[in-house]
Amino acid sequence: MNRDRAVDALRAYAIGGVVLGHWLVTGLVLTGDGGLRQASPLTALPDLAPVTWVLQTLGLFFFTAGFGSTRSLARYRGGAGGWLAGRLRRLLLPMVALLGVGAAVLLAATVVGTSDDTLAVALRLAVSPLWFLLPLVILVALTGPLRAAVRRWGVARCGTPAVAVVAAVDLAVRLLPAGVDLPPVTVLAAWAVPYLLGVAHADGRLDGRRAGGALAAGGAVALAALLALGYPVSAVGVPGAGVSNLNPPSLLIVALAVTQVGLGLLARPALHRLLSRPLPGRAVTAVNRSAVRIYLWHQPVLVAVTALTARSGLTLPGLHTTPDDPGWVLARFCWLPLLAAVLVTVVRIGQPRMRRQPGGGGVAGRSAECVSSTPQVYDHRRSGPPDLQEVIAVRDSDPPSRGRADGQPR
Repeated sequence: MNRDRAVDALRAYAIGGVVLGHWLVTGLVLTGDGGLRQASPLTALPDLAPVTWVLQTLGLFFFTAGFGSTRSLARYRGGAGGWLAGRLRRLLLPMVALLGVGAAVLLAATVVGTSDDTLAVALRLAVSPLWFLLPLVILVALTGPLRAAVRRWGVARCGTPAVAVVAAVDLAVRLLPAGVDLPPVTVLAAWAVPYLLGVAHADGRLDGRRAGGALAAGGAVALAALLALGYPVSAVGVPGAGVSNLNPPSLLIVALAVTQVGLGLLARPALHRLLSRPLPGRAVTAVNRSAVRIYLWHQPVLVAVTALTARSGLTLPGLHTTPDDPGWVLARFCWLPLLAAVLVTVVRIGQPRMRRQPGGGGVAGRSAECVSSTPQVYDHRRSGPPDLQEVIAVRDSDPPSRGRADGQPR
C-alpha cells in the first residue's frame, strides 16, 4: 500500500463533516397537507453558527483531492489522457447512478401522489451536492500544470491570484446593487487554494510542523480580520440572510480551508498513531473507498427517511418538526444513527465488488495511489506458462519458521 494514512484520515473527516453538517442544518418540516418544506436551525439559533466552522470541511476535501491526484499522476506510467479518463470515471459514474436511481424514485413518487412541495425539496437536495463536481473535475484535469506551476513558483505565488479573484468578487457583492448576478468564478478560485495546498503537500513542500503552524496561524488571523470586517459568522448559507459565505465562496471560506489544512498537517503524528489501531484504521479505509458515494447519497437518504416516516401519520420531533429550539437539535442527534445505517446500506448496495488478485494478493482495479504493483513470482523449474506462486518470507534466526517453510512449495 502506498497511501498516506494521515491524508486518508483527513479525507474521512472531511466527508463525515459534510454529511453531519448537512444532516444537522437541514430541517424538513411536515406541512398541513402532508408535504415537506425545508428550514434551517441556524435561522432561529444563530449562536450555533461557529459550529459550522468544524462541519464545513469542503476545504479539506479539495486538499485531499489535490494530494491524491498528484500522487496518482506521479505514479501513472501511461499518458496523461488515460490517467485523466480513469479519474473522471471514478468521479462521474457514481453521479450517473445517482441521477438514474433518483429519476426512477421521483417518477414512482409522482405516480403514488406525493405532494409537489415534497418532490421539489427532494429534487433540490438530491441535485444540490452535484455542484462540487464541476470545480473538482476542472482542478483534476489541471493537476499536471498546477504541479509544474507549484514546482516553479511555489504554492504562495500560485495561490495569490485565486485569493485576489475571491476578494474582488467579495467587494463587488458588497458594492453592487442587490440582485446583480456575478459570474461564478469564485467557485473555482476559492477551492483551487486548498487543492494547490494538496498538490504542494504531495510534492513534499508542506512537510513539517513549521508549514502546518504557519498555515493554521495565518488562516486564523485572516478569519479574525474578516469577522471584524463584517463577514457572516456562519460558514454555510442561512435562509433569509442577505450575504452567504458559501454561495458564492467568500474569503472567509478560503481562510477557513487554510486553517483546517494547517491544523490537519499539525495533527499528522496523532493521526498516524490513531490509525495504527485496527478499528479506526478499518473505518477510515471504508470511508475512503466510498467517499464520493457517501457524499452524493447522504441528502437523498435524509429525504427518503423523512418522507417515508411522514406517511405513518406521526409528526416525529427532530425529523418533521420546525427547527426553532435546542430540543430539535437534540432530537435530530437521536435520528443520526438511523440515517447513518440507511446510508451505509445504500452505499454498500451500490459499491462494485472488488476483484482479488491471483495468489491471494491485494484488491485489483484500484487507482495508482492505492495499491502498488504486485510482483509476479513463478517457478522456473516447471515447464509450460509461468504459474503464480506464494512467497513465504522467514527470518534466518527463526529455525521453527524455516522448518515450517521447508515443507511449502515455492
